[in-house]
Amino acid sequence: MIVSASRRTDIPAFYAPWFMERVRRGFCLTANPFNPHQIRRVELDPQVVDAVVFWTRNPKPLLRHLDELDERGFNYYFLFTINDYPKILEPHLPPPAELVESFCELGRRLGRERMVWRYDPIILSNITDGAYHAEKVHRIADSVGEWCGRMVISIVHPYRKVERRLSRLAETGFSYLDAENHQEELDKVFSAVQEVSTDYRFPAFSCAQRVDLSKYDTAPGACIDNELINHAFGLNLPYKKDRSQRAECRCMPSIDIGAYDTCPYGCIYCYAINSVEVARENYRLHNPRAEGLLPQRTPGS
Repeated sequence: MIVSASRRTDIPAFYAPWFMERVRRGFCLTANPFNPHQIRRVELDPQVVDAVVFWTRNPKPLLRHLDELDERGFNYYFLFTINDYPKILEPHLPPPAELVESFCELGRRLGRERMVWRYDPIILSNITDGAYHAEKVHRIADSVGEWCGRMVISIVHPYRKVERRLSRLAETGFSYLDAENHQEELDKVFSAVQEVSTDYRFPAFSCAQRVDLSKYDTAPGACIDNELINHAFGLNLPYKKDRSQRAECRCMPSIDIGAYDTCPYGCIYCYAINSVEVARENYRLHNPRAEGLLPQRTPGS
């Protein structure tokens, strides 16, 4: 069993105490996002969990707990997103230098193979054009490339809620560009990815993309990847597609223990929040001793 922690929120950044409490208790509860009354018990026992996949923008709050995870025998790796967008898109993230420092600290501790740098989503706009992304890709790679085992990229998916939030920024002078109609700009981004992949000797993969990027040496990839897990942890897990994900997604099945509308970072492009206000309120009400992450999962509430 693979535990995803989490596509739905940033557990390392905001819910590390809760996660560690559940590890010590040996289980957590997670609700079906489409039916909150359907609750599932997830065992958090290293004898049952083949690996934990941490998705994060900021792992720093979890770092002090890694010794305990190691002592308990958990396998884990990090999908670490660093984009360095303008504040208008990422209003509450820590400074990029702090994130880079955390990436390198983790890399020195875990080794390259367990560190995946996600540069996504790629958003084209009048202030984040192809040249902008190419410069960011090179600059971030110059800082984390030594400790990066692989790179994952994706173009922003046109979820209605995301496009609505991006369109509302027009009053600030921000103009969102449809990537499908700006191939020359995308070429600059993909070429930069190819260059840093070669320079720092890590493979580049796309995440749930329909476009063929093979000419940029970027293959379709999986974020929850049985090949990575097998090689890193000496396992022999067979590949099977996670049918609950988009058709283009190549991830293997996992159990996600997060919850939507719980990340207070408030990134404009985030698919996992419908309302920044609701996410912040859920975070405020969160009980790190509860069996589930959402406030309504608090016993006795």
